[in-house]
Amino acid sequence: MPKHFLSIENLTQRYPDGQGGELTVFEHASFGIDEGEFVCILGHSGCGKSTIMNILAGLAEPTSGAVLMDGFAVSGPSLDRGVVFQNYSLLPWLSALKNVTFAVQARHRDWSKAQVRAHALHHLAMVGIKDGAEFRKPSQLSGGMRQRVSIARAFANEPKLLLLDEPFGALDALTRGTIQDELIKVWSGTKQTVFMITHDIDEAMLLADRILLMTNGPYARVAESVEITIPRPRTRDEIVEHPNYYAIRNHLVHFLASRSADMAGQAGEATPSIETVHIDRTMPAAVDPGGDSPAEATLRAVNE
Repeated sequence: MPKHFLSIENLTQRYPDGQGGELTVFEHASFGIDEGEFVCILGHSGCGKSTIMNILAGLAEPTSGAVLMDGFAVSGPSLDRGVVFQNYSLLPWLSALKNVTFAVQARHRDWSKAQVRAHALHHLAMVGIKDGAEFRKPSQLSGGMRQRVSIARAFANEPKLLLLDEPFGALDALTRGTIQDELIKVWSGTKQTVFMITHDIDEAMLLADRILLMTNGPYARVAESVEITIPRPRTRDEIVEHPNYYAIRNHLVHFLASRSADMAGQAGEATPSIETVHIDRTMPAAVDPGGDSPAEATLRAVNE
């Protein structure tokens, strides 16, 4: 089995249930992410997505299992892992520029003030924070602009792994779309490894190389890895015209609407392997062996 840049191995999280027993949120979650990949994870509330994110960030310890990044165990927070939260998490007494320079200085202690400032301004400009906005404090910025600063800070810190916890969930649709475009632009230029939680199927399809699907909790598990077989660059107005778009989207909707509950685990049940789902309607249709007409192309699922 090939080694991944990020390997999640048999991750299990249990909590006291308040009645003398235990609640198993997820069990034996295992998956890998390659360097430079953009991976989203989808699942209903309570399946443990944010818990997995916190474990990857080093902000929580799993009950059992391991996380390896670049061959080393993840333990505690690190500058090699950057996190963008839904609530921005900016320092309110600092300007947008100083919020970014504060992080850059922690990463590059040997840089001069001029280098730190130039690096910060470059990344702020990449997400559209310029022309004086970089000198405003968070309270003087809109929600969308605050999130842009948060994204600029994370990328400017040049982490090996960028973790995004529903970063656009609190934004209106138009602002969310604009910042998604900015995120794709910045990621395309850096090719950093990204792991993102979202509840938005269309957002995941626009951004991700692969989408991980989790079953319902308790005893949740990562059931499928769905490849987004739509070439980059992608735009939200063109992606819907691709032959694979609705085939993939319908598969994701069907999973979340019914199969995520049907496939939920039980106590003591063996955890099956993740299925890799590849849907491609651009390939020539297969010939029906029982007739002369081509058969309809179907998805292919293989065990990882």
